[in-house]
Amino acid sequence: MYNAKNINEGRQILDAVQTETPDIYDIDTRQHSDPKGTWYLPRKSKSNATILYLHGGGYTFHGAMSKRFAAMLAHHIGAPLFAPEYRLTPEHPHPAQAEDALSAWHHVAKDTPPKNIVIIGDSAGGHMVLMLLLALREQVMPQPAACIALCPWTDIGDRGESLSANDKSDLVQGWMALQFGTWLDPDGTYGRKALSPIEHDYSGLAPLYLQAGGQEILRDMILQFAQQQVVNGADVICDLWPAMPHDFQLMDSTQQDSAEALARITECVQSKVDGVGEFGKGLRSV
Repeated sequence: MYNAKNINEGRQILDAVQTETPDIYDIDTRQHSDPKGTWYLPRKSKSNATILYLHGGGYTFHGAMSKRFAAMLAHHIGAPLFAPEYRLTPEHPHPAQAEDALSAWHHVAKDTPPKNIVIIGDSAGGHMVLMLLLALREQVMPQPAACIALCPWTDIGDRGESLSANDKSDLVQGWMALQFGTWLDPDGTYGRKALSPIEHDYSGLAPLYLQAGGQEILRDMILQFAQQQVVNGADVICDLWPAMPHDFQLMDSTQQDSAEALARITECVQSKVDGVGEFGKGLRSV
């Protein structure tokens, strides 16, 4: 199990696994201090969108791979992207991350109308963007053009057979997800229902585009979330790549499935913001 010592060791390992390689992607970067984060600016614009990207890592880790993925998204979509460095658990439990997400939204929305903003998050970041939509509704604020949740964590508790059945096929283990949920709400102050997107109704909110891997531990809860939102009347499309693990999109063009997933993300942004084509169900949609 994780403890204070091996959390720090884990963070060091993740930072060493894959360093930032901006030369691979045609972008510039600019640091921002309040809120703290990085702007990823593509040298070739392909869209009028601005992306707010919330990284994954179980709310506990923020490795170099997440930074590389931010650069990857900005490059492929061809739109400026802001990636905040939000506070991490277990040092900072909920609502720290929710507050930081809202602060990042205000930063991006200061210069960009909501109809041109797309929010993207992977894993815990997928949980974060889904919760951000609820926060915007609660504060009677405009919704973004779209919400793209990649392999999102839709229930902070124990849901679905894949949470344990896919342990052998995924890099993330089911017990890790449960540990991350405990750190998010250590005293049970807010409760599983309040902090699990699957327990909420997304009808009338921004269009949702979800991606999932068939071999990941979160597969069942992602599919159940999508099915529930269809029942609720929300605007939702969910694509499933049966052979893929959690966060497979980070593989970029080294895998056909990840390249296909990134292309679908770009299609969604261009459709919702630029009016290019009609984004609908694809070959992977379930």
